[in-house]
Amino acid sequence: MFAVLKTGGKQYKVASGDVLRVEKLDAAAGDKIQFNEILMVGNTVGAPLVEDAGVQAEVIDQIKGPKTINFVKRRRKHSSQRKKGHRQQLTLVRIGDILEKGAGKSGVKAAVSGAGLVVAGALAAPAAAEKPKAEKKAAKPKAEKKAAAPKAEAKAEEKPKAAPKKAAAKAESAGADDLKTLSGVGPALEKKLHAAGVTTFAQIAAWTEEDVAAMDEKLSFKGRIEREGWIEQAKKLAK
Repeated sequence: MFAVLKTGGKQYKVASGDVLRVEKLDAAAGDKIQFNEILMVGNTVGAPLVEDAGVQAEVIDQIKGPKTINFVKRRRKHSSQRKKGHRQQLTLVRIGDILEKGAGKSGVKAAVSGAGLVVAGALAAPAAAEKPKAEKKAAKPKAEKKAAAPKAEAKAEEKPKAAPKKAAAKAESAGADDLKTLSGVGPALEKKLHAAGVTTFAQIAAWTEEDVAAMDEKLSFKGRIEREGWIEQAKKLAK
């Protein structure tokens, strides 16, 4: 009976007793291994693999293939050239039993190149191990939503803090006099006076010469207070 197996990206037609050189396997000399990627066994053709089929083999030795020379030269002025040798690492195996069925229950280690040896029939284990990673990735958006919720609550808490300031401003404007009644005072000048803390006629009526000089310098009135007679007007309006 013959079989067609796949390992290291290559396909091999084998029969019991054949000695085969394959791409390096993670196994020591004397180990018994099993190839589980079987494309054909006798007259049974897989689609693409034959289910529960296997080819058992014994590792004879770890060897190297013939040396190959890689030479590269660039045909230009001041060009470079490179010469490099390479010997491919191979595993020498002797084919043993060819199983049409029952390979998954044989208990022989599966031949795996570069990823260590695993028990035959347990090739689905890595897929099962990947599930928690997917669950962790799916759990991240939830954690982000939870983290975003306190931020939204904090912003909602910050908004009422501005309310007392607005209320205080409304209270001040409610008790303030219409300073535009004074001669030469328009909306822009009234805003300057409010910014300086002057909101009523009583405040202006109580100004002294020092207060007038300070306000004149602070708001750049250039003698407007005395020239327009704000203090006398404010005394009349305050009554």
